[in-house]
Amino acid sequence: MIPFPISGATPIAHPGPLPDSADVAIIGAGVMGICTALFLARKGQRVVVVEKGRVAGEQSARNWGWIRQQGRDGAELPIMVEANRLWRQLAQEVDTDIGLAEGGVTYIARTRDELDSFAAWLPVAASCDVDTRLLDAAETAALVPDAARGFAGALHTASDLRAEPWRAVPAIARRAAADGVTIVENCAARALDLEAGRITGLLTEQGRVAVPQVVVAGGAWSSLFLRAHGVTIPQLAVRASVMAVQAPAMAYPGAAEAGGTAWRPRADGGYTLAPGFVHQLFLGPDAFRHLRAFVPQLRRNPLGTRLRPAAPRGYPDAWTTPRRWAPDGPGPFEAIRVLNPDPDLRSLGRLLRSFEALFPDLGPPRVTARWAGLIDTMPDVVPVVDRVARIPGLIVATGLSGHGFGIGPGMGRVVADLVAGNDPGHDLTRFRLARFSDGTAIDLGDGL
Repeated sequence: MIPFPISGATPIAHPGPLPDSADVAIIGAGVMGICTALFLARKGQRVVVVEKGRVAGEQSARNWGWIRQQGRDGAELPIMVEANRLWRQLAQEVDTDIGLAEGGVTYIARTRDELDSFAAWLPVAASCDVDTRLLDAAETAALVPDAARGFAGALHTASDLRAEPWRAVPAIARRAAADGVTIVENCAARALDLEAGRITGLLTEQGRVAVPQVVVAGGAWSSLFLRAHGVTIPQLAVRASVMAVQAPAMAYPGAAEAGGTAWRPRADGGYTLAPGFVHQLFLGPDAFRHLRAFVPQLRRNPLGTRLRPAAPRGYPDAWTTPRRWAPDGPGPFEAIRVLNPDPDLRSLGRLLRSFEALFPDLGPPRVTARWAGLIDTMPDVVPVVDRVARIPGLIVATGLSGHGFGIGPGMGRVVADLVAGNDPGHDLTRFRLARFSDGTAIDLGDGL
């Protein structure tokens, strides 16, 4: 079994050193933090990214590798269209093949009702001139001829992309470093340094860096860091299990989901498989604290989230995870350099059988790797991208809810302009922090 490419034992590629000062500090070297840093550097900003473990060590490398416009929330879609363009540009700028390919994304409907629900998203696609089409049963059979059963139809976006995330984000990080960004791995952020309520620096395990602005892009760890400064976001983290298999190539060249089985071709000739949009939520203090906010999401997709007992040790929301720590000593972020959750072997076993039943002529797939990651999610399944009014200089860019890899370059460009005080070019109202405290009802939007 091939081990996951990035772990706490992976050699440090970006040792620093931590600078004495910068214009902006970014917490987290996932796709969100790295892309934000890249575009800030291209605006002439001095940027430092601090990462408790490794670049893309957690969910930014563990995701499915889909770069999809299809099914996005209407507020995300214009940014995702931009991201689609930026991915093509970045693939030409980085120093390695990131596996970027245009094969399309397809949601396959088993029933007429499911197809009708897909059709409801077509006006969203049309609003941004995305090439999404609704396929009938015959067109779907022609698109995916290897499938052993017929389907009612499908939603298909031919211009959607895919890439290998464990190659892509580290490659963009190297490009950012070449453009002047300082990235420091094994350097956990401990606390904001405040004077009169305003940010003057960031305290890390390697010392203090003087900065007037800090971007929190720590993925599943963001809520824990922010809460220590009195900033509450209803963010939870769910476990998603994934596997890689070797199997003969099928006729359809893109990524797809059908009946709870999701797949995409890999650059190594195999497939990445995932159990549809199913994940597990381990119950910790934040899960109980924010459960009411997540009720609308649970009602919409009651089978999508499976509740599990207490979060294992080392998870951001584990009962044993410290919620308070001294800024001059180790915090919870240093205890787990790269969180490597155990995959759900039972669900992956069912997934393998489903994939084989769907494509029996391919023969039994051979499993080459299994892994899991923690997806940071919000009650309305869209991120928080906003300034924190009560702490001048603090910007939050987190909660991308499993959509972060694909939209990363687009949202990173947006956050860079937000930090620089420029017009971000998109309406960010839906992503405001205050939506969880101003009495606004949870809005699940128009995404699929």
